[in-house]
Amino acid sequence: MTDDRDLREEMIATCLRMNASGLNIGAAGNLSVRVEGGLLITPSGIAYDKMRPEQIVEMDWEGRYYGDFVPSSEWRFHYDILKARPDVDAVLHSHAVNCSILACCRLDIPPVHYMIGVSGGDVVKCSGYAPFGTAELSVEALSALEDRMACLLGNHGVIALGKTPAKAFAVLEEVENLARVYIGTRMLGGGVILGKEEMTVVLERFKSYGKQADEAVDTAVKNRVEPPPHGGSKRL
Repeated sequence: MTDDRDLREEMIATCLRMNASGLNIGAAGNLSVRVEGGLLITPSGIAYDKMRPEQIVEMDWEGRYYGDFVPSSEWRFHYDILKARPDVDAVLHSHAVNCSILACCRLDIPPVHYMIGVSGGDVVKCSGYAPFGTAELSVEALSALEDRMACLLGNHGVIALGKTPAKAFAVLEEVENLARVYIGTRMLGGGVILGKEEMTVVLERFKSYGKQADEAVDTAVKNRVEPPPHGGSKRL
């Protein structure tokens, strides 16, 4: 077992937060995080409030698991996503209600709100259906996630990606809110969908969105978010 107790505790805390925030129910959903030589993933069938750090399962890049606990039944798409996407280190899956409603209707989330930019594209795609825990579902998920940080799973739920569990959680939280907003606009007869040119500007601005002064921002990026002039470390 890798010596990653702090990370294991963070994984459990993220899953508990997911349920407490109403983004998941019961023991549904799962989380994986890249580590040296493989990944850590939540175990199958153990409630988050009963889960212990040593029950988090380690897997290697050959698809083998180690220890006394079996990994989540959805280990395949976690393993395949992390192997195919070196740009992300955490995969979070839940049955968030509004995302699941749209997934059960096989509906993408279109750019009805500019915050769809958190997904890395101008639409959150919904995959086709495949039984849970299968290689077929993994293929569907990878296709819907291409170049994006989130997707809906047909008749199932949602996947959110990030560099850390906290960042994957933030994507999940925003995508569930987008799903809620989109359902609301459909109830009112349909929202105004942002066009390609409008979303191009949004996605450009997201490259510098949320950056602090010590974080690198490419000054060549068009439509970057510009802070006001800096007045020094402290106002006199």
